Amino acid sequence: MSRIRVVLADDHAAVREGLRLVLEASGEISVVGEAGDGAEAVRAVARLRPDVVVMDVRMPEMDGLAATAAVLADSDVRVLVLTTFDIDEYVLGALSAGASGFLLKSASGADLVAGVKRVAEGDAVLDPAVTRTVVAAMRSRPADAQPDLPELTDRETEVLGGLGAGLSNAQIARRLDIGEATVKTHVSRVLMKLDVQSRVQAAVLAVRAGIPGPGDVS
Repeated sequence: MSRIRVVLADDHAAVREGLRLVLEASGEISVVGEAGDGAEAVRAVARLRPDVVVMDVRMPEMDGLAATAAVLADSDVRVLVLTTFDIDEYVLGALSAGASGFLLKSASGADLVAGVKRVAEGDAVLDPAVTRTVVAAMRSRPADAQPDLPELTDRETEVLGGLGAGLSNAQIARRLDIGEATVKTHVSRVLMKLDVQSRVQAAVLAVRAGIPGPGDVS
C-alpha cells in the first residue's frame, strides 16, 4: 500500500522537522515537501501534488487562510490546519474555504498521524477541544450570513445537523439508530447537494443555517 504524500507548511524549521519525524515514523506517511510560508506552500503543492498539506495558520508572505483557498482552487489535495491558536477568524475562514480539518499543535503524535490518515481518506478532523468553540463562533454570526440550502430529505437534514455538531459517522449512527454505512451514504449525498468539497464545509453551513444536531433539545 502506497504511503500518504504530505507537504508541511510552517514558518518554523524546527516545527517542520518535528512534524516530519512524527509523521514518517508511522511508516505510512512520506513528507515530500516543506514550505516556510503560504506562497511557498502553494508552489510546492502545484509541483509535488501531495495527498495532504499540513498547514500552519499564521505565516509570512501569505497566511494559511489565503494559502488554503489558493491550494483548493487548483487541486483536490486535502488540507489539515495545524496551529497553536484554538480559534480565530483565520481558522474559521480556512474551514469555510474547504480545509478538511483542524488540530492544535499540542495534539499528540498519534493524533496527528491519525488526523493525516483520516483527511487523506476523505474524512474530517476537528480537535475536540475546539469543536464547541468553532460551533459557538459560527452561531454568533449575523442572521443575514445564513446560507440558502438546497432541498434535503429529513434524514439528510438530521445527518447535516450531526456534521454541524462535530459528530463522527459512528456518533451520528448511534443517535439516529441507523447503520454507519447508511450515514456514509447520506453524508455523500449531502456533500453533493450542497456542492462542497468536505464534511467540514458542510458543518459550517449547518451551523450558519441553525440546523440542530440529532438528539439536541435546545
